[in-house]
Amino acid sequence: QEEKKQLTLKVEELERKLESTSAQNIEFLQVIAKREESIHQCQLRLEEKSRECSSLARQLEMAIEDAKKQVEQARERAVSRERAAQSKVLDLETQLSRNKTDLNQLHRSKEDAERRYESRLQDLRDRLEQSESTNRSMQNYVQFLKSSYDNVF
Repeated sequence: QEEKKQLTLKVEELERKLESTSAQNIEFLQVIAKREESIHQCQLRLEEKSRECSSLARQLEMAIEDAKKQVEQARERAVSRERAAQSKVLDLETQLSRNKTDLNQLHRSKEDAERRYESRLQDLRDRLEQSESTNRSMQNYVQFLKSSYDNVF
């Protein structure tokens, strides 16, 4: 009777551990989902910055074309118009340079996030595998206890 009671307690404890492990697995899956959402948001920001860079590049090309047309149309105002266009070009190039720097930083951030995500995902997979191995071991042990109990009685 005492042995049966102890075995029952062990089985109940193992079931609690199994429930705890299942809860941890659910938490890990939630963490993974949050990480994936974060990566998705980073990708969206990256795409938005890429579109901004393309738009600024087109604006820069249009500004240069406008400057050339103005020089051809009015030679007497060429010096003042050229300075204004060059100033605008420099501003746009500065913006473009800043946006490229931002884009590169976003690329690096995305790559870092992906590396961290992959590392964490691998860690979670390893933990899950270890948890499953422990579960299998516990199930084998419970099966052994059941068969031992059956053999005794």
